[in-house]
Amino acid sequence: MNRVEKNRIIFVFTCFCLFFLFVLGKAFKVQLIDAGDLIGRANSQFLRQATIYPKRGNIYDREGSALALNVQTYSIFTIPKATNGDKSVYKKLSKIIPEISYRETMNIITKRKRFTWIGRKLRLSKDQVEQVKELKGIFIEGVPERTYPNHELLAQTLGFVGLDNSGLAGLEHLYDKELRGNPVTLKYTIDNKGRPIKFESHQDMTAQAKDIYLTIDKDIQSMAEKYLKEAVIKHSADKGGVGVIDASTGEILAIANYPTFDPNDVKGSSPEHRKLAFATDPFEPGSAFKLFTVGSAFEHKVAKIDSNYYCEQGHMKVDGHIISEAESHERYEWLSVADIIKFSSNVGTTKIAFDLTFPKFKETLKTLNFGEKTGIEVPGESRGIFTEAENVTPLSLSNMSFGQGIAVTGVQMLAAYAAIANGGEYNRPTLIKKDQSHVAELEPENEHQLKKKMRVFSPKTSEDLTSALVGAVEKGTGTAAQIPHFKIAGKTATAQRVDRNGGYHGYVSGFIGFPVNVDRRFVIYVYVDNPKTGGYYGGAVAAPVFKNLAQYILYKNKDISKLADSEENANKDFDLKKIKNNIDIVQEKSAATRVYDPNSVPNLVGLDKISTTNIATKMNLHLIHKGMGVVSSQYPAPGTALSADLIIKLEYSPPNYE
Repeated sequence: MNRVEKNRIIFVFTCFCLFFLFVLGKAFKVQLIDAGDLIGRANSQFLRQATIYPKRGNIYDREGSALALNVQTYSIFTIPKATNGDKSVYKKLSKIIPEISYRETMNIITKRKRFTWIGRKLRLSKDQVEQVKELKGIFIEGVPERTYPNHELLAQTLGFVGLDNSGLAGLEHLYDKELRGNPVTLKYTIDNKGRPIKFESHQDMTAQAKDIYLTIDKDIQSMAEKYLKEAVIKHSADKGGVGVIDASTGEILAIANYPTFDPNDVKGSSPEHRKLAFATDPFEPGSAFKLFTVGSAFEHKVAKIDSNYYCEQGHMKVDGHIISEAESHERYEWLSVADIIKFSSNVGTTKIAFDLTFPKFKETLKTLNFGEKTGIEVPGESRGIFTEAENVTPLSLSNMSFGQGIAVTGVQMLAAYAAIANGGEYNRPTLIKKDQSHVAELEPENEHQLKKKMRVFSPKTSEDLTSALVGAVEKGTGTAAQIPHFKIAGKTATAQRVDRNGGYHGYVSGFIGFPVNVDRRFVIYVYVDNPKTGGYYGGAVAAPVFKNLAQYILYKNKDISKLADSEENANKDFDLKKIKNNIDIVQEKSAATRVYDPNSVPNLVGLDKISTTNIATKMNLHLIHKGMGVVSSQYPAPGTALSADLIIKLEYSPPNYE
């Protein structure tokens, strides 16, 4: 082999090696470096996907009654290529479902060649669904639509959802993640003409979205809205608000504003009517705020319930301004603190505040969560308006002492009064029932939200404040809130209404209170904004709403047992008529005047739960209580021989007072 041939072979071999290395490098690049990109390009040619959310979770009240749920609707989509250009398919579709316009459908599909929605949330019959399924290139998907079966009931709290079932307001928005669940991606394969040929299986969607149970009692909520609406209309007022809280737990049993809206028809409503102003819009609370001035004075040992203050015959000059009582004829001289609350004296409250001083007063108000969000589960909750200054002018302190120059929300007032009703312990107000692990708690913004429960008043202060409130209802400004056979603690409020220019125009009439002689206290707060007819004082406008709602809760077998006033029952007879089991009880003697045989079952008919419990303790009886009010029937019958293991079953019924 000569040199030329050898060089030629080397050259060819070298070229082959270089070519092989080039091919190897290219393969390496394709297989490893560009693999992801190439796979993506390939998938884009025959793989498609659509995002679908599971059925939205329901919202229930405390008893499991549905407040927000879903009804079955259908959404229709098309993949134009899958019809092979057959436009008659869309004509057939428009005949089956008249709501889908053929012309509009053609306009849509000319702009989009792939996955295209042509009908959303349609109410279809079973026959319509079956007919649509037979159309080539047309696909139908069952879609749950949000509905609110009670319409306006609790609307501002619940909120509403958008077209895609995402929460836009209220609890629907706040807990959208839990209610909506995680989206599922539906993947499908298409052929070379763009027609779906295979749908991949996907995970079960029904188990992802979560239901939420509220603290709301649907029946109490319904009556609260009814009585509030009646008051606003009766007094030609602009609006009003009402709230009910379980003092021992902080659970909100009812909360509403009027006017309201129907979340099934959001477009036809006003934005003002859609918000829960009871938690979002602060206002001057008026005389109901005096309790916190007095409570602060008690806590700081500045005054006692029987301390006396000279009330200047109804007029007192402060910083060149005259502080006067609500009525010119109210010319009080010496009043005890209890009477200052009973008669709602502005001058007396001012003098207490001056003895207290602003730093101490501010300390109490901050402890009661004024100037801070309570942490209730309401989007846009307001902190209210509260000065952060270390000191204020005497005039400002005077105004604040009786509820002017400070702005609060209905929720703040409700929670603060609940602390008084609960022996001085403050509970963070909540709309969500406990023991729902899937419901995320809101991020705490202050120590009240963090602790959930804390002591703000001593038991003695709470007791004295409650006593003063009882006096205000029995012999003071709140007599319209009295309920027969129940001791009511409460306070009226008639606050001047701040207008847009910073001045005062009209009034906000309010009443807040709670029954004392019950085994589980609840607080009701009612306010009516700018009443124009039928008076404007809180005692005339708001107190009757409180009375009607409290009577409903007390007499209608709600889960808040009633106890008759023990002092009253020890000294007088009952005149009860027609208990529900048709047993007539006429002038049933009280427990204090009955004589019992220690060896026989006593006659407990006509007695309240306090009395039966006291008798059971003295006689070592085993009782089972059912219902509330007074005993309407018992088993075994009175006179039956007692034994150690005998159980006496008592049924209670609300008495029919006349």
